[in-house]
Amino acid sequence: MNKKLLIPMIIIGLFLVAGVIYLWVTLDNQKKENKAMQELAELDKKEMENEYQQFANQYSEMKTKISNDSIIAQLTAEQERTQRLLAELRNVKTTDAAEIARLKKELATVREVLRSYIIEIDSLNRLNQNLTAENTQIKGQYAEATRQIEGLSSEKATLSEKVAIASQLDATGISLQAKDKHGKTTNKIKKCTALQLNFTITKNVTAGNGTKIIYVRITSPAGTLLAGGGSFQYENKGLASSMQKTIEYGGQEIPVTLYWNVNQALMEGTYNVSIFADGNMIGSRSFTLK
Repeated sequence: MNKKLLIPMIIIGLFLVAGVIYLWVTLDNQKKENKAMQELAELDKKEMENEYQQFANQYSEMKTKISNDSIIAQLTAEQERTQRLLAELRNVKTTDAAEIARLKKELATVREVLRSYIIEIDSLNRLNQNLTAENTQIKGQYAEATRQIEGLSSEKATLSEKVAIASQLDATGISLQAKDKHGKTTNKIKKCTALQLNFTITKNVTAGNGTKIIYVRITSPAGTLLAGGGSFQYENKGLASSMQKTIEYGGQEIPVTLYWNVNQALMEGTYNVSIFADGNMIGSRSFTLK
């Protein structure tokens, strides 16, 4: 009888030891994933701080190159707004996803406003080129405009670099839907067989046209990545993606749809979506699935 009891007890003990080891390994992997996500969030926040600071500096440079009081006043107002948002970003914690998302949206607005001023100044530069070919009598009539534009001619190379910053793509209208096996939207995550992501790449005439590869990262409530989309480079670091899609971009607004087929059990909670293109994060949003 003692032998009959001893053998089952040994088997049960082995199962318990195996379970403890499995839980330990799982927790260790989750800690590593959470650490990686924290590092990514810190990198993203630092990049946003750098962009805000760079935009504020560009406004200062622009004000030194023109003498139009009205434009200077507009540039000053936008510079102060940019500096105020930068101060808010520096004080926010990387764990405050809602505030980070708000400031990222504000950053896109600041970039769009800066882009409009760059285009306006570039237009003035082209106007100067036309004026230099005019008759000397006509030049006299546009003396004030010529004086302002000539001051901008030497900044043409610098403006080209600034246009590159303004040419970054933006993803808006981001939505994530759970689909069942019939392709219909479902509110029950247990019936979900695929995740459908929709967003729009906004119009940007300063962006380079041609083939663009869009990468998407989706992280679960546990902080783990829904993998399956290959890898890409971001901030000099290789990152895995959940899915990717190649599009042809011509500078105009274009809708994009991607699907992630469910290959693992999904849990209820908040899922974070980050969208990348040309080495930049162009949009992000969080979604709650039940």
